[in-house]
Amino acid sequence: MKMKVKTQVIGMEPYKPGKPMEEVKQELGLSDVHKLASNENPYGPSPAVAEAAAEAVRSPEIYPDGYAAEIRSAVARHLDVNPSQLIFGAGSDEVILMLCRALLTPETNTVMASPTFSQYKHNAVVEGAEIREVPLKNGYHDLPAMLEQVDADTRIIWVCNPNNPTGTYTSKEEFETFLKQVPSDVLVVSDEAYIEYVTAPDYPDTLSLMNEYPNLMVLRTFSKAYGLASLRIGYGAGSTELVQALDPIRPPFNTTTMAQKAAAAALNDQEYVESCRKENRKALDEFIAFCHSHGLSYLPSQTNFLLIDTGIPGDKMFDSLLKKGFIVRSGESLGFPESIRVTAGTKEQNQLFLQALEESLNENNTLSEK
Repeated sequence: MKMKVKTQVIGMEPYKPGKPMEEVKQELGLSDVHKLASNENPYGPSPAVAEAAAEAVRSPEIYPDGYAAEIRSAVARHLDVNPSQLIFGAGSDEVILMLCRALLTPETNTVMASPTFSQYKHNAVVEGAEIREVPLKNGYHDLPAMLEQVDADTRIIWVCNPNNPTGTYTSKEEFETFLKQVPSDVLVVSDEAYIEYVTAPDYPDTLSLMNEYPNLMVLRTFSKAYGLASLRIGYGAGSTELVQALDPIRPPFNTTTMAQKAAAAALNDQEYVESCRKENRKALDEFIAFCHSHGLSYLPSQTNFLLIDTGIPGDKMFDSLLKKGFIVRSGESLGFPESIRVTAGTKEQNQLFLQALEESLNENNTLSEK
């Protein structure tokens, strides 16, 4: 390549989403394929979203509201924060990008767990920053060890809570103890993409901590429990000062009219979100019961997915399940070589998946014995 792109970008891999269902159908000649790989809400969004989206479609020639006033006001009321404390992005992924662009340089470093959500590292690499990864401890964030990595050049600490790909969470006591010890000029990002699925009573109330800790930013998204993954809208909540510093980096009109209106409608239907949370918990309980009955280990999850250690190479189990019409995530690319990560589906999908998983376990165990 003759173009002089950033050295650190050369050789970088783009984000790799799960296999599309139609592609799998064509490749394997399957009529039914179930995608349980991308942590999407199997029930979709609230019924109220369709009407809101239809309204937005009527005027596609008009630029969206760059300030996102309608959804900004709705989120501010929902979280009980000032509208000036919010910044919106094309998914919370874009807010991560903005944070890295604003705070990181080749002279700085950023601290994160390993493994965790890949976009923290990805965007830090683009900015040329030093990445300090701290291994998970028994599947959980090791906050004391992360704190030890902080120095005068640290700009951002990422806490994915609950963590992707493990589903584990950092408790209120752990997080607040950690926050008290972080230097006031180091940003702590609590990425709460799965918070609507959390049922743990000791999960941190991060929003109540923002006034005391202006170096705290909370990330949330409408892609998971709200069922708006394809519309790409999420947000960050933090101090007004931080949001004002980030806003010039935000691309103009970065969230669409359809996304803004759909998100406002989805947010307003908390009864629907609660029903999704309950169904999700039932699904995870079914997965856990299967693990217990088959002697499989797993990590406790506060999300809509479960990381299951099958004792068989993750890629092998991925291929086996794929042939049966189920797309999951292999743990080999996630830092757990003998695991698969599976998203909770509908009741019918889960029953079919567990049948396929049992067949795959039997087939692979039989092969290994020969």
